[in-house]
Amino acid sequence: MQQLPGFKRVVTGHDAQGQAVVALSGPTPNSFPLKAVPGTVFHEIWNSGASPAVLDNGEDPTRKPLQLSPAPLGSVIRVVDIPPDSVQNQVSAEDAAAAFAEIGQAHAGTGQADSKHKLMHRTETLDYGVVTEGEVWLVLDGEEVHLKRGDIVVQRGTNHAWSNRTEQMARMLFVLLDGRFAPELQGEPA
Repeated sequence: MQQLPGFKRVVTGHDAQGQAVVALSGPTPNSFPLKAVPGTVFHEIWNSGASPAVLDNGEDPTRKPLQLSPAPLGSVIRVVDIPPDSVQNQVSAEDAAAAFAEIGQAHAGTGQADSKHKLMHRTETLDYGVVTEGEVWLVLDGEEVHLKRGDIVVQRGTNHAWSNRTEQMARMLFVLLDGRFAPELQGEPA
């Protein structure tokens, strides 16, 4: 399975005189290859723990264990490398559960033996997803959407999975915002 090219993360800040400067520049230092789903890599770009976000010269907030969802009132921006389904479909139910435990949210996995995809999951987040490399299918409970480079998904707390039905790696950029289900949507998906 081929690796996708690396990319540079640039983080700005302010110097002692209040002038805009580059605080960090280089490869993303915090990437997490999932043991349970070979080829899947979470590249953590940045996150915030409040809204409005504190704009300061603080330390890199990604230097902590991987967490699927943002902190309460927080946000996350990450890049995820998605291997072909020929790899993902080799994952057992136990491995799928382990994958969600690896990303700090064991309860997010909703996959069952009869699920449309083994890595179905649901989080209480508003997610903006952009396909940057390859092709993926957004798998929902009752339908699927084929996505290509440049396509954007606004995912509003729905039960879903990302299916790569090609033999090439795919990559998506995600921005996740903490959310709250409307009263009629709380609880487990049907």
